[in-house]
Amino acid sequence: MQFWRKAFPYLMALMAVAAVAWAVSFGTLPPADFAWQNGDEIKTVDPARATGAPEGRILDAVFEGLLRNAPAGPRQANGIQPMAPKPGVAAAMPEISDDGRVYTFQLRDDARWTNGDPVTADDFFWSWRRMLHPETASEYAYQLYYIVGAEQYNTAQVTEGDKVEVELPDRTDPLQAFPRGTIRRGILRRIVPAESASQDTDDSDAAAEEDARRQAYYVVEVKPEVDGQVDWEATGETQVFSIEPASTTFRDEETQHDVQTCLHVLIDFEAAGGVRVLGPKQLQITLKNRTAYFNSLLAFYPLYPVNRQCVEQYGSPYWTKPDHIVSNGPYRIQFRRIRDRVRLIKNETYWDADNVHLETLDAMAVKSQTTALNMYLKGQLDWATDVPQTMIPELKKRDDFLVAPALITYFYRLNVDRPPLDKVLVRRALNMAMDKQALCDYVAKAGQQPARGLVPPGMAGYEGALAGEFNVTRARELLAEAGYPGGRGLPRIEILYNTSEGHQAIAEAIQQQWKNNLGIDVELRNMEWGVYLDTVSKTNFTVARAGWIGDYPDPNTFLDMFVTGGPQNNTNWSNAQYDRLIEQAASEPDAEQRMQLLREAETILMDELPIIPIYFYVSINMVHPEVQGFAPTLQDVHPLMNLRIDRPSL
Repeated sequence: MQFWRKAFPYLMALMAVAAVAWAVSFGTLPPADFAWQNGDEIKTVDPARATGAPEGRILDAVFEGLLRNAPAGPRQANGIQPMAPKPGVAAAMPEISDDGRVYTFQLRDDARWTNGDPVTADDFFWSWRRMLHPETASEYAYQLYYIVGAEQYNTAQVTEGDKVEVELPDRTDPLQAFPRGTIRRGILRRIVPAESASQDTDDSDAAAEEDARRQAYYVVEVKPEVDGQVDWEATGETQVFSIEPASTTFRDEETQHDVQTCLHVLIDFEAAGGVRVLGPKQLQITLKNRTAYFNSLLAFYPLYPVNRQCVEQYGSPYWTKPDHIVSNGPYRIQFRRIRDRVRLIKNETYWDADNVHLETLDAMAVKSQTTALNMYLKGQLDWATDVPQTMIPELKKRDDFLVAPALITYFYRLNVDRPPLDKVLVRRALNMAMDKQALCDYVAKAGQQPARGLVPPGMAGYEGALAGEFNVTRARELLAEAGYPGGRGLPRIEILYNTSEGHQAIAEAIQQQWKNNLGIDVELRNMEWGVYLDTVSKTNFTVARAGWIGDYPDPNTFLDMFVTGGPQNNTNWSNAQYDRLIEQAASEPDAEQRMQLLREAETILMDELPIIPIYFYVSINMVHPEVQGFAPTLQDVHPLMNLRIDRPSL
């Protein structure tokens, strides 16, 4: 406490107000064994719908996948704890075929849901199919595209001859995608465009393509089912379906058929064979190509299973309420108080419960860096994840201030459809007018490194591509070449960021740099986390702050965001050659050649600049000395089940 009074006296009044506000929140609630600053209010605890770090920390504690990230060996000299995928629900690491495409898992006999039911192979099959279902609208669905049939299912791609599943519009609750309506399964024999559909649809017009897909007639040979199993060899009955039929009848050669309205015509995910349930506790996954980092993906929260009975009983998002949710991780949700906390308690049904050391955890919805630091120093938080940048020089003197390299990039997304950012010369000028070293030294202050590429350093075998360096003279020339000499006539530019003192400080510094170096005025706008995510996903911005933590230790996790139409692209940028390189890299068996393909892709990205890389993060954590089992990691992932508290006895 003495350090606090000496180092930060000018903040004491502000801190006192914040402390009172949080004291009201704490009330008489008994303190948890461990509390941490979780940042913004979480948007969801549905693994298939979450995308942010605040959600990820909770999901890693509440759910568990086939594999989980766990410490792997001693800490490195720089303090980094190596992490690697280890068995979670799986009883052991998978058996992998010689060609690297087929993964076979045996599940633990003692893996259970919080309601006591066993976790089965079918839970993974059902959960992944739900994640891929178009109505789930999972932004991370593409992480399953490595699996045979996954991309076609998610994007509703069907061709004549495919085995398909047709869902009828008889759901128990029309407003919920699950439980699904009656499913007809069969062979798609013909796709007949509706007469009202445009025959010269521009392939780039996604809306027109979607209209044509929905209005088309699908002629399906519906196969009989015996004891719930489709007899694909039997002769079926021809039936005609349409999602938005223009007519109630359809003539196929000499036969007239009634047209049945349906909700979806998708490839039959089970028949596609990418995910096969070999038995209650045995799961087989077949990939399109060898994927070196697939085990790491299996330890990533979007691939965690969810409980089918719970989802279908309560529907989305209601199944995630604390009173309803059924999970399978080391902790379960006891309650949630909006703008306060999510309390987690030890899950006694967890297979490894004996090695879960803490009984209660609090994920505190504290986004204010100043408030978080105050709470930490007063003992109300055991772990602070985001502290005031102005305090970092003093905080570095403390033993409980942990700074380490991280696979995280801070960057700005640019909406390339919105003037003036539709001109690549303007985008290059903005990049070259940004003094990133100054941002790291005088604003961020924790040892961040200026970024001229998207992929952080430290990826084995990869040398990243570079965007233009800081050069005010050249930046001004580029802006003039774009038609805006001295910034005159330049349409308004606005920087959007989610509410945070740190993001605000960076935005204000960049605003001033662009004013000084290019003569342009820039407006700033902040939004709460959930609204910000929605706004960015709709590309309703000019410039938007972004940060990306590597989902797995490979350049692809950064670069595949920006393929055309990718759910994390959010820039409206499209480049066919870039798409081809990312696709080629995914199937390239030679590691060196694969890295070269990815570097060529990053070269295109850094030339066209739909994003401006700003700096490579370091992880910043303040952790009380009595917390055991915490260590910096490259992905800033910290398994909460490994933590222990060694508090001094009174």
